[in-house]
Amino acid sequence: MRFKTELKNVRTFSKLTAALSSLEKIAWMRLDDDTVRFTVIPDQGSQVWASLSMDHIFDSYQLQSAEPSNTINLELPLGPLQRALKSAVNGTSASLRLTKKDGIPLLSMTITTSTSNGNASGAPSRFGPTGGASRSRRNHNDLDEAERLFGGADGDDDDGVFNVEPLETHLNREREKIVTQDIPVRVLHPEHVETIMQPKVREPDVHIQLPALLSLKAVSDRFTKLALAARAGGGNSGGSGNSMAYSPKLEIAANMHGSLRLSLHAETLDIASQWDNLENPLLDPSQLQCPIDEHPSTKFREEGPDKWATVRVDGKDWSKVLSVGRLEGRVIACFADEHALILYVYVPQYDDVGAEDSVVTYYVSSYSL
Repeated sequence: MRFKTELKNVRTFSKLTAALSSLEKIAWMRLDDDTVRFTVIPDQGSQVWASLSMDHIFDSYQLQSAEPSNTINLELPLGPLQRALKSAVNGTSASLRLTKKDGIPLLSMTITTSTSNGNASGAPSRFGPTGGASRSRRNHNDLDEAERLFGGADGDDDDGVFNVEPLETHLNREREKIVTQDIPVRVLHPEHVETIMQPKVREPDVHIQLPALLSLKAVSDRFTKLALAARAGGGNSGGSGNSMAYSPKLEIAANMHGSLRLSLHAETLDIASQWDNLENPLLDPSQLQCPIDEHPSTKFREEGPDKWATVRVDGKDWSKVLSVGRLEGRVIACFADEHALILYVYVPQYDDVGAEDSVVTYYVSSYSL
């Protein structure tokens, strides 16, 4: 079993890891000849299935195993991976390889950074060990010879003092610093991961492109804080432990006429925020299991702007989901009314304009009324 690669798009890789680690501490990473997949399945909350082409974040990779398509399955902690990638963001290069140390499998990340040194080792110095301008007799003789050949500033310098010269900035040198960070992993047997199945959800009733996730997150977090404050002020927390565990439920609704609505309904609060003029992307008929005129979204569109598909989500979990907005890709939300919300986050590949975007998929279950 072998895996070795140079990293590219380190900043995107770091942002993705940060988004995943907000939901769970452990992820399953699946590598094969063409694709790298990250799967996060917490005990409670939203699931994530990220699928990226190997070329999106890896360069000059070597992958070898006894499994079909050279598949390697790893369980890795997201915290150490995120810290290592933070160090690599400002580096000049970074590499990753699967190795062992004392029998423990590791992903070893080697990061190269450059630092500048104003007077690099081996560069000539103008001053003696004390930094002063004293000279020995030999220095005087050398100075006399230089003055004989070149003269002073005015063609004659007999006062024994060096001419004032500009700082020679070309003496700066760049020095490399190499740091290695080891991330402990578990190598998973293929039979153990065959049972990890991506959730299946019925055809969506509404599909809509979301506004910028960071702005949506700001509004969602504001609603959650208001609900928590109202609960604490009303003395209905049921004890400090329950108060800490409590998370309000937010209602998210969308229609097939470009509108998205975020609402909070509580005993002392009833607030909502709405976005209009959003895009309802066209479906690809070749990807559908039914004729497009029989698709649920077509029926929702025909029933007009008052026909909404609704899901209810945990406020704290929803905030973690929206942290994926740091990837800055477009996000399509698919609503299965009263059942689930699926987010497709398209991660752009900035260094290859013609390449297809990779996709991170979030599955968010809806709470009952």
